[in-house]
Order: sequence, then structure tokens, then C-alpha cells
Amino acid sequence: MHANVGDKLVVHGRIVGQHDQNAEVVEVLGPEGGPPYRVRFDDGHETLLSPGPDTVIQPHEAA
Repeated sequence: MHANVGDKLVVHGRIVGQHDQNAEVVEVLGPEGGPPYRVRFDDGHETLLSPGPDTVIQPHEAA
């Protein structure tokens, strides 16, 4: 997995009724764009994340 600052991560819910979570990559800590990533969720919460197979990267689109 490879991400850049500004990319969006969508973490899909793993059980019925659990909503997807959206986060923005604010810092890449792994080598060559690899995990872990410091991310900020929509509610403002920040954490370190090593994405699993239930996570999709949406590349940041430059304006």
C-alpha cells in the first residue's frame, strides 16, 4: 500500500451496521509512502493507522 499526504483513506465497516470511516493522510511515516500513516478522521480525531485489507486509498486530486 502506498499513500501520500492529502490522500483519503476509506476504512470499510467490518460488521453489519458499522459505517465506513473517512480519514485524510496528514503524515506518511513509513518508507517510500508505506504505512504507518498519521490520519485525521472527519470528526477531527488523529491517530496512527496501518491500513488493513478493508481500507481503500483515494488519491488527492491537485486543484
